[in-house]
Amino acid sequence: MLSHEITSIAGGHKKRKRIARGIGSGHGKTSGRGHKGSLSRAGAGGKLGYEGGSMPLFRRLPKRGFSNYNFACRYEIINVSQLDRFDNGAVIDVKSLFDAGLVNSIRSKIKVLGDGELTKKLQVSAHKYSKAAHGKILSCGGEAKIVA
Repeated sequence: MLSHEITSIAGGHKKRKRIARGIGSGHGKTSGRGHKGSLSRAGAGGKLGYEGGSMPLFRRLPKRGFSNYNFACRYEIINVSQLDRFDNGAVIDVKSLFDAGLVNSIRSKIKVLGDGELTKKLQVSAHKYSKAAHGKILSCGGEAKIVA
């Protein structure tokens, strides 16, 4: 092999070890599992994180503080410019936003932000509004209801 024949992916793909394919393969008979013992049997493998009786890594590391991840209230963001695609006088709620493909789930909590322009009179039902969004919806003659 010459230096100009080497590419960035040379050696980047290693062939998998084909076990239990006969003596000539070098991985036949016991297929790399050795003789007898629990690790030679099917279904053996041990518990996740078990380190042979040593204290597992996740128990050795300090755990500090509080994580709000499981309790945080997350909102999906909608801008007033995205609401402009609906017809004049339309009633907009979470279901209509989901049907339009603007939110990921019908159980999503919605916050409307004031980016962009709104030219239509709409009845919007959402969980939260920014001051700018609330003002833009009302200035077009629409309603901004807060869902409990």
